[in-house]
Formats: sequence, C-alpha cells, structure tokens
Amino acid sequence: MGKSFHPIFCIFLSLLTISYAQDCNTYRFSNNNVYATCIALPVLNSQLHWNYHPTNATVNVAYRQTGVTTSQWVAWALNVGGSGMVGAQALVGLVSSNGSVQAYTSSVTGYGTGLQPTRLSFDVPRVTAEMVNGDVVIYATLVLPSGRTSFNQVWQVGPVSDGAPSIHQMGSANRNSVGTVDFATGQTSADSGNAGGSRRRRRNTHGVLNALSWGVMMPLGAMAARYLKVFKAANPAWFYIHVTCQASAYIIGVAGWATGLKLGSDSTGIQYGTHRNIGIALFTLGTIQAFALLLRPKPDNKYRFYWNIYHHGIGYTVILLSIINVFKGFDILDPEKKWKKAYIGILIFLVVNTLILEAYTWFIVLKRKQEEKREYPGNGYNQSA
Repeated sequence: MGKSFHPIFCIFLSLLTISYAQDCNTYRFSNNNVYATCIALPVLNSQLHWNYHPTNATVNVAYRQTGVTTSQWVAWALNVGGSGMVGAQALVGLVSSNGSVQAYTSSVTGYGTGLQPTRLSFDVPRVTAEMVNGDVVIYATLVLPSGRTSFNQVWQVGPVSDGAPSIHQMGSANRNSVGTVDFATGQTSADSGNAGGSRRRRRNTHGVLNALSWGVMMPLGAMAARYLKVFKAANPAWFYIHVTCQASAYIIGVAGWATGLKLGSDSTGIQYGTHRNIGIALFTLGTIQAFALLLRPKPDNKYRFYWNIYHHGIGYTVILLSIINVFKGFDILDPEKKWKKAYIGILIFLVVNTLILEAYTWFIVLKRKQEEKREYPGNGYNQSA
C-alpha cells in the first residue's frame, strides 16, 4: 500500500494540473471574448489570457483570479524597468461588499502603497472588470512600451478595509507571485529574473545562518560548558570547546544579522517588528557576552560570583530568545514543513541530551561529595573543644 501511494498521488496531481490547464484554455468569458494565448499562473489560482497585435504593439489581456470573495482586491501588473512589486504598473480590481468591481490603474512606487488610482508609465486605453461566480476578471488593452514584448509580471490578491486595498498576506504563494511573460512568443517563467531569485537566496541564507548559529551552536556551546567540566579529564578542554563554539556562533550570527538588515533595507514598508526587535536584542546581548571573556576574573577573585551571574544570565537569555526568533523566522519565510520539523527534531535531541547529562552531572557531584565526607568525616565538627 505504501509503495503504491506515491505513484497514485503523482497521477492525481498530474490530472489536476491538466484539468486546470484545460480550464484555462476552455474558459468562456461572459462577454464572449476569445483569446489566442492563456497561461495558468503558478500560484494564487490565477490565469492570464491575451491577444497580441504586433501591427500596433498592443495587447488585449484578461487577468482572471478565482475564488475571490467580496471586500477583496486583485491586481496584475507589468514591471517595465525592474522586477517585483516596486515599480509595477498595475491593473486593479476592487471588489465591494455588494459584489461590484471597480477597475483602475495604479503605479506602485513603494511597499507602503495603498494602490491609489494613478496613470501608468504606458497607455491603457481600456480597463474594466467583473465578478462572475467568485471569479474576478480584469479586461484591459495595453500599449506596450518601447516596442518590447517581454516583461516581468506580478500578480496579487488582498483584503479591502474601509473601501480601500490593505496589505496582502505574506505567505509563500503571495511572495512567489512573480514571473516573466513574453506576449509575442507566449513563453512565461515562474521567476522574475535574477532580482527575485537573489532576494529569495538572501532570505534563505539569512534563515540558515541564524538557525545554525543562534539556534543550534549557542545551545551546544552552553552544554559543553555545563556538562564537560564535570569530568576532570576534560579540564581545561571544555573551556576551549565552549569558547570556540560560542565565538563561531557569534560570528555566523552576526553575518545572519547583517543579511537581515540588508533584507529590511530592500523591503521598505514591510516590517516584522517582533522578529526584528529580538534580532537586535540578540546582537546586543551577544556582543556584551563576547566581552565577558575579557572581563573574566580568576576563580578565586571575590567578583567571580557576580561575573558568573552576569555570564550565565545573559547566556541563557540569548539561547531562549534565539529559539523563539528561529520560529518567528520560520513563520515569515514559510518554508517547506520538513525544515521546521527538522529544527524541532534538533531541539528535542538537545533537550533529551540535556536532561540525561543534567541527571548524570548531579549524580557525579553528589557522589564526589559523599566521597569527600568519607575522606574527611565530620569535617572537624567531631573534634573535642
């Protein structure tokens, strides 16, 4: 049964994809328009239909967004000079609570856009929209700029608040609704050129660096310090292992933090306040902790007790905040579930080993105390006055 599940699932997925493509090619518009080319866009259950007219460099498009409810907006856009959202020249369909659709154009100048009606960088002689059986269709005629036929494209759907578009969700589908389209050849791709791929790589790099450093290496370094030094043979090796692990984690973590700053500067208007603030706190506490090595008094120094409180307190705080922020990062990046499950598995492994080592450490400590009592009975209390 288990061996047959995978082929059956693949066949089902193939049939579903073929069905969706056939629906794209056979869909009948309410105005009886017929389009020579149709593509099913890879995310957000949307389709793009068009007729290209090379004689006058115009294209008649119909963007279809399925599964739309009232009080939502949909948009499809070309980005003439770049990729992604900023600079996109959008066709917007604003669905009101009564099901009517307002169609207009909007030039997106930043991430904080409200999709206000504006003129585009190229002519749009006609734009209309309708809602039919939960599908919103935007019809438009575009005068293609500079004689070009290939462009980066963006499409999106989001909620309406107080009669105006508000920010869309930030799930994987919403972030990946970019690509390219060539109206002359009919060719499309699911990636908006190198810029989109570069941003995705930076996001993934940021996540991997921080999960590895703050989320794995920091706890391992703390475990080395706590549980290795109970073995006399591990002294002073435990100290160098601890310092090496924590220093490496800090260096890698700073690199991850820097990529996060770059991502933030490239995404003006999109903020993840909690994740950002925890990241800043981790960098600050990690830097303070790095100076602990320089301020470390000798074991017999009277200030060593207070240094230990400072060092351990900041260290455990960093570990706790690190784990919290890794999960915040998972929520933002929304990767495949296997990555989150893998990290949870690593944490479970660390917790189980911590419990075992903690119990063994106390066993060794109590055993040594009993041996010391046998070696020095009464510790002087049984001596006569």
